[in-house]
Amino acid sequence: MSDNPSSPARGELRRPDGTPVRVLVVDDEPPLADLLSMALRYEGWDVRAEGDGSSAVRTAREWRPDAVVLDVMLPDMDGLDVLHKLRATAPEVPVLFLTAKDAVEDRIAGLTAGGDDYVTKPFSLEEVVARLRGLLRRAGAGAARGESLLVVGDLVLDEESHEASRAGQDIHLTATEFELLRFLMRNPRRVLSKTQILDRVWSYDFGGQANVVELYISYLRRKIDAGRSPMIHTRRGAGYVLKPAE
Repeated sequence: MSDNPSSPARGELRRPDGTPVRVLVVDDEPPLADLLSMALRYEGWDVRAEGDGSSAVRTAREWRPDAVVLDVMLPDMDGLDVLHKLRATAPEVPVLFLTAKDAVEDRIAGLTAGGDDYVTKPFSLEEVVARLRGLLRRAGAGAARGESLLVVGDLVLDEESHEASRAGQDIHLTATEFELLRFLMRNPRRVLSKTQILDRVWSYDFGGQANVVELYISYLRRKIDAGRSPMIHTRRGAGYVLKPAE
């Protein structure tokens, strides 16, 4: 895990009133909570940290954070219980879960069904910041100029205008293709399973119809990779990964 951010803030996300966005960090390991808080403050965000679920719920009700970083394992209650209590008073607040490295896929799928995203320990601070930026943008936090652009190699996606291009050539996407490409580009070089893609792009369980992912991956490949070095790759038995063309 990186011990300090590697680059300066690219632009501060802001609340509607112009103040920095608020992020609540909930973890019972003080060194880790301090490290996360430092990295998020480096981005220009307002950060508070709590070490147990009860304190987190109380602070969230009083302080009204724009996002929450929440450890699954807390000394007084399960992270999912904390999530339910948070959502009782703030149903739209995005939550990024911190999970154990050995969490099995079905457990992760359950977490993402309740929360908004997750990272597994050990993680990089840069990854946490990137995930939070994505969650905050989707939740409607203001963005500095250029923050709406996702760039992987020569592939560019504008999250505000829904325009995409590769090597300067426009790519026309359907709404579902756009959501799938956005998820892939928010997680470059990371293998994403069909279950994760279904959870994030379609937002509900397709049961045995996971082949819908294969279908839409094939649609994207025709538009993104046709006649070019491929960016979308299949990892047999694991899922799909998007990375810059070699």
